[in-house]
Amino acid sequence: MTVVIGYFGGPEGKAALHHGAMEAQNHGQRLVVVDATPTTGSDSDALRQLDHGGIEYQLHEARLPDPAENVLQAAQEHSASLIVIGLRHRSPVGKLLLGSHAQRVLLEADVPVLAVKSPPSATTG
Repeated sequence: MTVVIGYFGGPEGKAALHHGAMEAQNHGQRLVVVDATPTTGSDSDALRQLDHGGIEYQLHEARLPDPAENVLQAAQEHSASLIVIGLRHRSPVGKLLLGSHAQRVLLEADVPVLAVKSPPSATTG
C-alpha cells in the first residue's frame, strides 16, 4: 500500500511531508509525494528534508491545472491507503471555511485523509 502526500507548499505542506513520511515508515508503506501545484514546481528545501532523513519517496509531478485533482488522481494511480494534506491556521471567521483544495480532497477521496496543521510558530514567523 501507499501513503500519498498532497504537497501544496508552505509550512502546512512541510507538516504534511513530516506526518506522511512518519505514517509510511511506521506502517512499512511506500511514499508518494504529489507536487500538487503545477505552476510552482517542487519545493526543493522541503523535499531535501526527506532526502536527509533517508526517506525513500517517489515524486508524482502535477499534470492537471487543479491541485486537488492531482492529489486524487495520484491516490488512485498508486492505490493509496492514506492521503496526507496540510491545513492552514485560520482566523475565527476563516475557520468557517476550508481551503477549496483541501475541502475537495477531504470530500472526494476514496481513502482516509489525514489533515495536519503546521506548528503555530511556523506560520507566525
